[in-house]
Amino acid sequence: MRLRELRLRPFRIPLAAELRWGAGKRMDALEHALVEVVLEDGSTGRGEVAVRPTIYGETLGSVRAALDWLEPALRKADLSDHAGVLRLLGRLPCNLAAKAGLEMAIWEARAAALGQDPLDLLPAGRKRVRVSFIVGQGDVEATLASARFAYARGVRVFKLKTDGEREPDEARIRALVEAFPGAEVYVDANETLEPETAAEVLERWRALGVTMVEEPLPTERLRARAALRKRAVLPLIADDSAFTPRDLERELERDTFDVLNVKPARSGFVPSLAMLDRARTSGKEAMIGSQAMSSFGAARAAALAFHPAATRPSELAFHLLAAGGFAPFPKVREGWIERGELEFGFSEAAFARWAL
Repeated sequence: MRLRELRLRPFRIPLAAELRWGAGKRMDALEHALVEVVLEDGSTGRGEVAVRPTIYGETLGSVRAALDWLEPALRKADLSDHAGVLRLLGRLPCNLAAKAGLEMAIWEARAAALGQDPLDLLPAGRKRVRVSFIVGQGDVEATLASARFAYARGVRVFKLKTDGEREPDEARIRALVEAFPGAEVYVDANETLEPETAAEVLERWRALGVTMVEEPLPTERLRARAALRKRAVLPLIADDSAFTPRDLERELERDTFDVLNVKPARSGFVPSLAMLDRARTSGKEAMIGSQAMSSFGAARAAALAFHPAATRPSELAFHLLAAGGFAPFPKVREGWIERGELEFGFSEAAFARWAL
């Protein structure tokens, strides 16, 4: 299988409300791109690139440059050899989102060339999975408005972004738990807590009803994170600390987490599967994150959420905030999506509305 054409197609989809997280990070639109791979026989595959300068350091310009750098080697490669493709991508360090989008596009194109449904090539441990919705930073009123928006669309699990301000954070958690008594609430602290007081904060959050916490401490505080995990106050989620399979090995060596957040938008299909398998054999739970992608990218990420290791709710509902999309996504019913309603769809006509 040889490469005939490699395209990068940027798009912009406005959001119904701005998302704020971390230290001054915000977004009011999905400003992403599709990587499109066309093989010699015309088989086509696509992958969504989540352009995140403030997370992965990638811009649309750097994504273009990465693809330009990789393309000559890709044209010489046999793309039916996916292990060889991964070795080729490994020649370019970093550039996680660009390489992940390209890997997913090649993977889908290969499935098309073989006449296979991409979903049939992915493991499924269950018929349905729970999904969560990201509630960004803001005051209590904004928090509840965001949660109501998602709840009305079937979501029953909320991932709340906090900012390290104890009283405002607790007020938002309390309001969310009280307003949605049947829902699950967990927290993404975005590395904002201090090692000396993190256990106390987590104990207070647990008393309020929080079920788990993502990255409470700075990722470089490896010993502190391992010590906090030993306290077993709440299950800890590894996200920024485990971007890649190599990162995951370090975290497993130090035993810093309970739940692994795997995001295909930064690791692609096959490396994500390897990370899920590794987590499972190490006695860890997992979830799938969609990196705030469109319904197109969320559907691809969702295909991995049925993996036996992904026992926690997966972050697959953010696309509900988007003003539109160009691919179908299963309807969320009382917090769940069904695998039987999932497909790798794409509408060229719908994409044209958002294309740049």
